[in-house]
Formats: sequence, structure tokens, C-alpha cells
Amino acid sequence: MLPLGMRSALVSLLLLGILLGAWELSHPGTGAGGAGSAVPPPSQILKHAASELADPFYDAGPNDKGIGIQILYSLARVLAGYGLAALIAIPFGFVIGMSPLLSRALDPFIQVLKPISPLAWMPLALFVIQDSGLSAIFVIFICSIWPMLINTAFGVASVKRDYLNVARTLELSPVRTAFSVILPAAAPTILTGMRISVGISWLVIVAAEMLVGGTGIGYYVWNEWNNLNLTSVVFAILMIGVVGMLLDLALARAARAVQYAE
Repeated sequence: MLPLGMRSALVSLLLLGILLGAWELSHPGTGAGGAGSAVPPPSQILKHAASELADPFYDAGPNDKGIGIQILYSLARVLAGYGLAALIAIPFGFVIGMSPLLSRALDPFIQVLKPISPLAWMPLALFVIQDSGLSAIFVIFICSIWPMLINTAFGVASVKRDYLNVARTLELSPVRTAFSVILPAAAPTILTGMRISVGISWLVIVAAEMLVGGTGIGYYVWNEWNNLNLTSVVFAILMIGVVGMLLDLALARAARAVQYAE
């Protein structure tokens, strides 16, 4: 019998083939991909993808950049906002997890701020920062900080007392206990929070760029829609999904690397 991983891959390919085949066969005709026609079929999108990916980094002006450039702009904003959130959320979550008093005191603030839609912050960010690119980075920061903060605090607070008792028996300093005992034990939970945050960040940047315009994959989607080019819109949607999957796979691999057996 084939290994589970290979069998699951074959099932995925079969489902993909069925989906694409049904999509292609259900299309009424070649169409123009405009607003008044059907969604373009996979064959048309594949031709467009080959054309776009042949030169993904071309730059012919403010409103005519390759899909590769647009994705890089979006990734740069995500990296900036996500990285800043990680620098704040992980140390602060570590402190919250170590202090039950601080955890209880800050929990009401976290629960009030956490559910606010990231895009609801955009008007305020634009007014205060007065820069669309930095405002988008702020929105990424504010949406990605909470999963990392909460998971870090939970992971640190959930470290087994036995581990801490051993550290006290060995007379380890607080700093060494934090880095040698608590951090390795909490690392899987912290990485889970980071994995959740990167997915949210990539989701939100697309919507944010539709609002602020200029550059980025979100702006690319909106601009192509305004040009009534549904083929480009569907292609961009697929690219958004592929990049999001790669980001998730990278964090998932990192999370598996820090797993440990009891």
C-alpha cells in the first residue's frame, strides 16, 4: 500500500482535476472575460498565467507592473507589520504568561481590542500617519499582534510546574530558566500563534491595498477589476492563495521543528 502522504496527494490531484474539468466544461464559450460574460475557464487563465509569469517583474509605469512586483510590495508590507508585531507580542506575551496578576489586569483590554476589524483602523491610521503605505503596515501590525500575544502568554503559563521545579533545584537564574526551560516548552504554542498571524496578515493586506491603492497585489486585483479584466482577477486570486499557502507551510515547518516528545 502506498504511504499516507502519497495517497493524500493523489486524492488532492484527483479532486483538482475534477474541479478544473467541471469548471472548463461548464463554461458556455470562450468569452472575453469581461464583466458581462462568464468567469473565464481554466484554459484561458492558464494562458494568461503563462504570459504573466514569463515576465513577472516588468515595470511599465505606476499602473502597469508585473504580478511579481505587486506580490513583493505586499510581502514587504506584511513582513514589516508582522515582524514589528512579533517583536512586541512575543516578549510582552512572555511577561503576561509569567504573571497571573498582569494577565488578569490586561485581559479586558485585550478582549476589547482583539475583535475590532483591522480595516476599521484604516481611517484612523490614514488620518494620524498620513501615509497609505505606512497605514497598511500599521493595519497588519494591529491584526497580527493578538494571536501571537495570546498564544505566547498561554504557552508560557502552561509550562509544567515540574520543569520549573527542576530549574529551581538546579538553581538556574531567572534569565537562564526563561531561555533554557520556559521558551523551549512554550515554543510550539508560540509558533502556532505566529502561523495564525501570518495567515491573517496576508488576508488583510489584500483588502487594505484595495482601499489605499498604489501598489500591491490587492491594488492589482482592484485595478484589473476596474479594467473589466476578469481573467487577471482570477489569476491574481489564485496567486494570493498560492503565496498564502507557502507562508503557512513555512511556519508549519518551523512549528514541527520545535515540537518535542514528553
